[in-house]
Amino acid sequence: MGYNQENFKRIRAEYETKALYAQRAADGRREELHEKIPGLRELDAELSTFGLRIMKQALEGGDTAAGIAKLREENTRILAERKALLRAYGYPEDYCSPHYECEKCHDSGYQGIRMCSCMRRRLVEAGMESSGLGGLLKRQSFENFSLDYYRSNPEEYRRMEQNLRAVRDYAQTFATDGEHPPESLLFLGGTGLGKTHLSTAVARVVIERGYDVFYSSAVGMVSDFECRRFGNGMAPGDADNTERYISCDLLILDDLGTEVVNQFTQSCLYYVLNCRLNMGRPTIVSTNLGAADLRRTYSDRITSRLLGEFRLIPFYGVDVRKQKLR
Repeated sequence: MGYNQENFKRIRAEYETKALYAQRAADGRREELHEKIPGLRELDAELSTFGLRIMKQALEGGDTAAGIAKLREENTRILAERKALLRAYGYPEDYCSPHYECEKCHDSGYQGIRMCSCMRRRLVEAGMESSGLGGLLKRQSFENFSLDYYRSNPEEYRRMEQNLRAVRDYAQTFATDGEHPPESLLFLGGTGLGKTHLSTAVARVVIERGYDVFYSSAVGMVSDFECRRFGNGMAPGDADNTERYISCDLLILDDLGTEVVNQFTQSCLYYVLNCRLNMGRPTIVSTNLGAADLRRTYSDRITSRLLGEFRLIPFYGVDVRKQKLR
């Protein structure tokens, strides 16, 4: 799995804090009852020595089994006395026990050496928060991608149905730890044909599978690289956001062609695409430009990678946004 490392460190720290808080709260409730219930403090003190007494009995030798059995009987008697005392004062038996959010892992995040499902779920939530997709992840999914908007043309409907099936399969089988890394995809087509919707749907599934996804528009990416190079708007100590473009498991670069295209922006785009291809890290690029427009707009080094090393997914139909307005 490729959980974002910053998220992992933060969530791990959250779990350590939660477990410590639960234990401190339990200690506070125990002290509260020690003040209210006569004799409870003494019973707890006896119970706390049980482990040491067992160890001492084992080390002393002699009839160890009989001695340990006697200690266990005594411990059982004290526990029963303690429970009866708590009930007499109107408290549940587990009042002084730590109250964990997750009883499976006791807020440690792990069950033995395996990550607990609660921590995995929290990492997925954090991945969605840090993906750059914001509310789109809540609104756009494979389940609500409607093919009805493409029915006016049977051939376009058939091709979009194929696209949906292929892209869903891509997301559901996404894995970076296999022999062959996932393909990079190039979504081509006019505005409002569902490119961003399907990109978001892929991101949602891939994040749920435990991988680090980062989304940006082409304009946003260029802005981040400008900040790194020229320091525009950056205060001392501000984070460099450009590392994420290379390190994430899946990069989604939206609206290619809307940025100002010059030598600097082309250099940034080539750097990101080339690094990711060389490292076997997949990228999904969406653009309103066709193949001929891409060749006219970008250098051969860029178009040869986009059109030669990405799987082309052409989108068809009539602008869905306009259809919704009608």
